[in-house]
Amino acid sequence: MSRMTVNERPVQFDLDPRMPLLYALREAANLTGTKACGGGGAQCNGACMVLVDGVALRSCAITLAEAEGRIITTIEGLSRDRSHPVQQAMVAQGAIQCGYCTPGIVIALAALLQRNPAPTRADIDAAVPNICRCGVYPRLVKVAEQAARVAQRQERVSAAPAPGISAEDAARNVPALRVPEDE
Repeated sequence: MSRMTVNERPVQFDLDPRMPLLYALREAANLTGTKACGGGGAQCNGACMVLVDGVALRSCAITLAEAEGRIITTIEGLSRDRSHPVQQAMVAQGAIQCGYCTPGIVIALAALLQRNPAPTRADIDAAVPNICRCGVYPRLVKVAEQAARVAQRQERVSAAPAPGISAEDAARNVPALRVPEDE
């Protein structure tokens, strides 16, 4: 029985301890935001990235036995309402294309900003090993820079409304937009 904390909740997996964490998260815990990445064994595109004790790791390369007793954060646990600065900056900068690699990129950037609140371009390049076939790389530097400013409360981002909020209701809270009231 492998025990760990996943998204701030204690869990235990009654699975083969040699199983990659990726499959336990996706198949047993139904946390499908962490994407199956292809190659496995860290020879992947990074879409399977999760935080393990605050460090971005490829979940295809860590077994349940290696995850025992650790704190795991998936994309679902990073922010339940999409308010994490990296999530907001990804939307604001238009850095989401097909979305397959997005969870891994968000996790990698969140880990970077946690340990380095003012990363350089070299820091950003080194922290994001993910492969994106849609080519969002040029925007990732802007995403990281904007997310850092948001995290330091130097800037606010008006991006996607939280789940369950209609676009019309969200627009009512943006001063630059006026939505006619029903008469």
